[in-house]
Amino acid sequence: MIEVHSKLPASGVTIFSTMTAMAQRLNALNLSQGFPDFAAPPALLEALNQASLAGHNQYAPGDGILALREQLALQFMQRDQLNLDPATEITITPGATIGIFCTIQAIVHAGDEVIVFDPSYDSYAPSIALVGGKAIHIPLQAPDFSVDWNRVQHAINHKTRMVIVNTPHNPTGALWSKQDWQTLIALIQDKNIVVLSDEVYEHLVFDGRKHISALSFPELRSRSVVVGSFGKTFHVTGWKTGYCIAAPALMTLFRQIYQFANFCGVTPVQIALAQYMQQHPEHIQGLAAFYQQKRDLFLAGIATSKFQAIPSQGTYFQSLDYSQIRPDLDDVAMCQYLAEQHKIVAIPVSAFYCEPPQHAGLIRFCFAKQEQTLIRAGEILSAI
Repeated sequence: MIEVHSKLPASGVTIFSTMTAMAQRLNALNLSQGFPDFAAPPALLEALNQASLAGHNQYAPGDGILALREQLALQFMQRDQLNLDPATEITITPGATIGIFCTIQAIVHAGDEVIVFDPSYDSYAPSIALVGGKAIHIPLQAPDFSVDWNRVQHAINHKTRMVIVNTPHNPTGALWSKQDWQTLIALIQDKNIVVLSDEVYEHLVFDGRKHISALSFPELRSRSVVVGSFGKTFHVTGWKTGYCIAAPALMTLFRQIYQFANFCGVTPVQIALAQYMQQHPEHIQGLAAFYQQKRDLFLAGIATSKFQAIPSQGTYFQSLDYSQIRPDLDDVAMCQYLAEQHKIVAIPVSAFYCEPPQHAGLIRFCFAKQEQTLIRAGEILSAI
């Protein structure tokens, strides 16, 4: 009998799969997993159809279709006045998660430490563990989920190889300010530390705020890898297409790993995205207002409920405090209660922690949904 040991013995089925399966089993309103329940732009779907029919169905270049990389470079120039070289600094990937994974594999070695801010995306820590590194989890400070910079300063040592930043932040919707970035720069500028900046919700920023990319700071330009997602931006999460941006030296290290992890992204998808971005710049320009309207509709729907909310600053997620309703339940039990008794499904925020805080009382809802879905959600939650 062969004996094989798991490299991730503590890992099981993700909470996202669990809650989605519960929604399907109970025929409940599913505001748990982060994907839209509305269609992608018709012109984008037609561009994909035409790209496939035109014969763009074989391997793409490993670094990505050049036209799509050029559109990304244009986007960063217009927004951040940042001059990127599409050939040496941008790689198209099949989703953001593999970009995160390959960046960690390329930079982190066995025994290295990586600072992770909790709550955090669930792929960070396993990716660090698989390479033999150690995740140093620093909890963000409620209720605004700001960084405790004293804890960061004390956590940094000669083993620290990377800091992972997520802005706009999933699951809380918090944004990093210019001061946050400048504080991080001051702490790492004389150290051999790389910044991995997960910016997949970069265009979903509300109330007149601005997204600030790691790459917009000259001090971070040579030591940062930025990961983004076309799926989040264009309502096509199932297309699994993202990107990584880094200075040439870091990008060379990234591509050394990436070429053996996946080799290339999907060709007709890249062709379609490049064409749509070129012909429809208004899509990205209107995206913040589009999702802010959905956030505001969801918040208006629960305004008379016993749930409490600090409006999300970004992403398409909104966390709600349920402590005035069922303080006797932890967030996992609360999500089960909502699903079984009220036929609405959310995600417990504790799922994003290495060591969940006691009595946090927060659950996360996705508002990337049709208006009727959000209205119905408000009716259900207001009746509890």
